[in-house]
Amino acid sequence: MARTRPSMQDLIRDRRRRGFVGRGAERAAFRQNLDLPPEDERHRFLFHVHGNAGVGKTFLVRELEQIARACGALTAYVDVDDGVGSLPEAMAAISARFARQGHRFKDLDRLLATHRERSHEAESAAAAAATQTSELQPSAPSAASLTAARASLVGLGLVPGVGAFAGAVDPAQLAHGADRLRAGIGARLRSREDAQLVLSPERVLTPVLLDELAVVAAEAPWLVLIFDTYERTAPLLDAWLHDVMTTDRHGALPANVVVVTAGQRPLDTARWGGLADFVADVPLAPFTAAETRGLLADRGVVAEPVVEEVLRLTGGLPVLVSTLAESRPGAPDDIGDPSATAVERFLKWEQDPVRRAAALACALPRRLDADVFRAAVDCPETEADALFGWLRSLPFVTDRGHRIQYHDVVRAPMLRLQRLRSPRGWAGRHTRLAETFGRRRTEAEAGLDAAEVWADGGWRELRLAESYHRLCANARTALPLVLRDFVDACDSVDGGVFAERWVRVLAEAGEDTDTELVRTWGRDLLAALADGGVAAALGLLLNRTGFEERWQARARVARGRALRHAGAYAPALAEFDRALALDPGLARAYRGRGFSHGGLGDHEAGLADLDRADALEPDHAPTVSVRGEYHRILGHYDTALEDLDRGIALDPSHHFAWASRGAVRQLLGQPDEALADLNQALELKPEYPWALIRRARVWRTRGEHGRQLADLDEAVRLYPDGIWGLCERGDALRAAGRPAQALVDYDRALALDDGYASAYASRGVCRGALGRPEEALADLDRALALQPDYPWALRRRAELHLERASHDRALADLDRARALRPDEAPVLVCRVRALLGLGRFEEARADLDRALELSSDTERARLAPLGERIAAENTAERRS
Repeated sequence: MARTRPSMQDLIRDRRRRGFVGRGAERAAFRQNLDLPPEDERHRFLFHVHGNAGVGKTFLVRELEQIARACGALTAYVDVDDGVGSLPEAMAAISARFARQGHRFKDLDRLLATHRERSHEAESAAAAAATQTSELQPSAPSAASLTAARASLVGLGLVPGVGAFAGAVDPAQLAHGADRLRAGIGARLRSREDAQLVLSPERVLTPVLLDELAVVAAEAPWLVLIFDTYERTAPLLDAWLHDVMTTDRHGALPANVVVVTAGQRPLDTARWGGLADFVADVPLAPFTAAETRGLLADRGVVAEPVVEEVLRLTGGLPVLVSTLAESRPGAPDDIGDPSATAVERFLKWEQDPVRRAAALACALPRRLDADVFRAAVDCPETEADALFGWLRSLPFVTDRGHRIQYHDVVRAPMLRLQRLRSPRGWAGRHTRLAETFGRRRTEAEAGLDAAEVWADGGWRELRLAESYHRLCANARTALPLVLRDFVDACDSVDGGVFAERWVRVLAEAGEDTDTELVRTWGRDLLAALADGGVAAALGLLLNRTGFEERWQARARVARGRALRHAGAYAPALAEFDRALALDPGLARAYRGRGFSHGGLGDHEAGLADLDRADALEPDHAPTVSVRGEYHRILGHYDTALEDLDRGIALDPSHHFAWASRGAVRQLLGQPDEALADLNQALELKPEYPWALIRRARVWRTRGEHGRQLADLDEAVRLYPDGIWGLCERGDALRAAGRPAQALVDYDRALALDDGYASAYASRGVCRGALGRPEEALADLDRALALQPDYPWALRRRAELHLERASHDRALADLDRARALRPDEAPVLVCRVRALLGLGRFEEARADLDRALELSSDTERARLAPLGERIAAENTAERRS
């Protein structure tokens, strides 16, 4: 028998298939699934491919069909383009596909022919019933009648928008004569079975289809049923397919059947959500840059400028990449704009010009709600709600409650089409949207100062939207204003986050308007933010722009603030100096410079700047409170309390001021008042390590060591790399008789900073307690090399020397310690012991007397034996 020659369509499909590029992971997953028996728990019975129009769903499912055939499967491909508008028509398409592969479904075909004949007869009956109902003009139909009529129309394929006779009959009108309809159909049809075949075709046809599939399934390894354009056919097929696959209502479906569906939307989770173990979800995104390059290279398009332009114009949308690649452009100018093709594909199923125009207009805003929709779309108010509801239902629209957003791959060509088709109309529509957002932004900022405005998330969103549309309407005039906003965004709380959002608006507007200047600003500022944060971005801005002096000063202050927060205090000081050279009356620059001096440990210079800031901008709570903290650090406790009291009065919610005042009161020997302040600070900011450590010191003073350790544990948990917290906890553990655990904290602190003198000193004492005197002495030597004037370390090293009977070395350390702290009792007591060892009893007696004056009654009692020892050894020395 002569071999049948392939048709033209077969040849075209084959050539396209052989040129298939990309989707390797999806193809591999499908192929591997056919290598697994149905009984294997890894096997999936349903593959659902979904993604936006033009993303390559049909190309992929056609490739999956070829993969299935290569594995010996029989396949059936069902699509609305093949005239499938009802469930019987879908079954007819399945039957026809199997017939082409040598397997005729004779029983099903016979029933389908009967169904078509009876449906034509029923249609005549329905039309007659509708005419009679219209003439009678009855009252409104009941819900039951309307439901019954609609169910009947579904069976006939007469529901508006569905089936071969879409729109032929109004179901609400027909519901008035539901009984007449049934009577008319019953009179026209020959039997009850014929009536059921027309009114409930799925009940009659599905068992026959399943029987036919069972016969074929016994002869082939796999049967693959493919339902493409599922966003259109799902209303007809989804519930039926779910029943067929998951219930035995219509009979048994062979286990070696694999179903593939492909549509724009994910599967209905309410229906399919509980079947995740049996369903493979295959979301399709646009091609990656690598996949796009691969497809272009396969078509001979490799020139880099051409490839870059194709990437920009298509966004990786496979249908557009393929379209441009087919023309094999040799230069960027040879590339046509594919926007019209893309838009036509996205709106393929919508013929209403009003809806199509609304879909295009609503692509202009980055996000929109019902109010923005009304500003974007010129339509009567009476139609707005219905049109907005339709827009929200589109598959490429993401609905986020009150706001909707187009998918980027759909929005970009819609924007490009409108900009190129009517530049003046484009500018006018963006101006109208900018004015809409501007009015709403003005309303939002009423009664707020500058700081409150930037802290308001709703205001920021409105300002961003307004800025975007002004850039799109007229980039040249809008760009300087947006760059000034960028400075303010950098200078606000969470400036890094806000700054990036402002720059992304620049980048998006540059792309959407194809304006190189705006695109370059967006790209370069994004790169600067990624490399060096806000400081780098503001540095770029200052180097490129010619802001007037007032704005330059503000930008310098913002940059200095960012540098200071990053711990770069010296460069921050330089920026504040430049800002003050431009604007000597800028209080914020003095304040920032004062904070930077504090970061460098120069609190005297910091106080001078904060005094100037306070004079220029009185009653600024952070200025006053930080100045109080500097006074605390410098030991000006009374002045510190004055500032901190004032700072708290100005802003009782400022946790820093409460914590600093608590620290001052603890140093003044007021533990109860200190505890109250620190508790308040932690009430305002529970995760505040500095206040926790300070409160731990208060607990230590009160002898509540359990609470002390609890606060230190929490401080270390919150800030595990905080050296101060680790050392404080180490000291608490050592004092509690747990030197081994303390040693772990000291080691960790020194691993983080090997130049931290306090940690070496504490570890030295800890190692001494563990019986490791050589290591202890080495640690204390290192601490004093780093910080020679360190009284506590000098005394502790002296104690080690005393244990080794090195009284002269001990005395040398203690002399240095006494010079630094002349009235510190522990130093004097230790010096007494050293002097005794050297036989210098008179000096020992004088030091002990001074120590007794400085000590409490309890301490005096503890020191009494030392006085007796001096007297005894002095007497023994005289006798000898």
